[in-house]
Amino acid sequence: MGMAQRTTADERLTRSDLAAYLAGLSEEFERDSEEIHVDVGNKTISLTPPEEVDCSVDVVERTSMLRGSRETIKIELSWKP
Repeated sequence: MGMAQRTTADERLTRSDLAAYLAGLSEEFERDSEEIHVDVGNKTISLTPPEEVDCSVDVVERTSMLRGSRETIKIELSWKP
């Protein structure tokens, strides 16, 4: 039985701060380095993705009379190091 270590951060960002975060993540994947660094809240996690990564994108548009509308995008990147 393996161990899973999860680091999660939930925060509200401006669109430009979000764009900067995603651009930084993109730069990490573009770097010619075995290791990438991902900022999660106040921690930086080091990961070792291979040349090919599995990517899943899930978009939900939800309309509710009671709670109003909500849109979500989930992007999941996964791989075996």
